[in-house]
Amino acid sequence: MLSSQHRTDVFVIGGGPAGLAAAIAARQKGLSVILADGAAPPIEKPCGEGMMPETLAALRALGMEIRPSEAQRLRGISFVQEDAEVFADFPDEQGIGMRRPLLHERLVARAEECGVHLLWKTPVRGIDAQGVQLANQKILARWIIGADGQGSRFRRWSGLDETRRLTKRHATRQHFRVRPWSEYTQFFWGTHVQAYSTPVGPKEVCIVVMSELPEYADFDRALQELPQLQNHLRDAQFAGRERGAISVMHTLRNVQRGNFALIGDAAGGIDAITGEGLRLAFRQALALAEAMLAGDLTQYEQAYRDLLRRPMLMGHLMLWLGRHPRIRAHFLRTMQSNPSLFARLVAAHAGEGGPADLLTTGASLGWRLLAT
Repeated sequence: MLSSQHRTDVFVIGGGPAGLAAAIAARQKGLSVILADGAAPPIEKPCGEGMMPETLAALRALGMEIRPSEAQRLRGISFVQEDAEVFADFPDEQGIGMRRPLLHERLVARAEECGVHLLWKTPVRGIDAQGVQLANQKILARWIIGADGQGSRFRRWSGLDETRRLTKRHATRQHFRVRPWSEYTQFFWGTHVQAYSTPVGPKEVCIVVMSELPEYADFDRALQELPQLQNHLRDAQFAGRERGAISVMHTLRNVQRGNFALIGDAAGGIDAITGEGLRLAFRQALALAEAMLAGDLTQYEQAYRDLLRRPMLMGHLMLWLGRHPRIRAHFLRTMQSNPSLFARLVAAHAGEGGPADLLTTGASLGWRLLAT
C-alpha cells in the first residue's frame, strides 16, 4: 500500500502496451513512475499481432529484444485479390508475428526490471492537476498520462476529447491452428470486406476481417467473399475464441494540456489494417519521455503529429482501395506489372524514408494507373 501522500514524477493510467511503454521510457530517463490499471495481466485485446521492422526498433529503444522462439518471422507484405497477387519484402530486416498476451508479458517484465511501480486491479477514480485519485488515496504526480484505450475516461476528464475526424470499421479476430502458408502478412480483398493474415507461430495464424458494414465482419460471411483465404483455412481448427472490435481512425485537436498527456489509442487511432498501432504507441512513449524530461509537453504534441502523418496516409489509401473495387483491381494489376513500385510502397510503409517518400511513391503510382 502506498502512503496517502505518495508522490511520483509520472503517473500512467492504463497498463496495456502503450501505458507500459510510456512507463518504461520515463524510467529510462530517470523519472519515478507509478502505473495503475483496473485489470490484471495479461491484458488481452483484439490485435492483428504483426510488427514491422520499425516497431521492433522501437522495442529495442525501450530495452526489449524479442527472442526468435517467441515469434514468427515475416518477410514482408502481400496483397491478394481473386487471381492477382503482389508481394514485396521489407527492405532491411524482417518483421514478426507475436501473440498479444506474450508481448504484454514481456512489457510487464521490462517495466518491473526498470523499477516501475505497478498497481494492478487498481481503478482510477479521477484526476486533477495535482494528481490521481485511487479508491482510498490520492497520488501526487508531476505528469499524468492517459493510456486507457479507445474509450478513454482520462481523455474526458482532462478535456482533451475534441475529435477532428472519425472513421469507424468493424473487425473480428480469430486464431487458427494451421501451418502458415506464407512468410508474408497477406491482405485479402473482397467486395465488402478486407482481411489480413499474420503467422504467429509454426502452427498458428492470426486472421482479422474488417468491414464498414457490421454484418460483413462476421467470419463465415466474410470468407464467402475471400475464396483464397477460405481455401487456406479449410482444414484449420480454431485456436481460442473469436473476438470483435471497432477499429477507429480519428485524430484529436490536442493530445496534451497542462501536465496531462494522451498516448496510444487514447490519443486517437489509425485503421487497424495499417499494422501501425504498436509502433505509434512505442514511438509516442519515447517522444513523451523526452518532452517530460524537458518540461515541455508541446514538444510531444509536435512529435505526435509527425509520427501520425505516414500511417494516416496509408490508412486512407487502404480505405480508399477497399471502397473502390475497380480501382483496386487496376491497382493490383499495375503492381504486378511493376513490382519495384510495390516494393517502394512497402518500404515507405515500413519506415524507410518519411511521409514525403510515401507521397512521391503515391504520385508515381497515380501516373502508372493513368497510363494503363
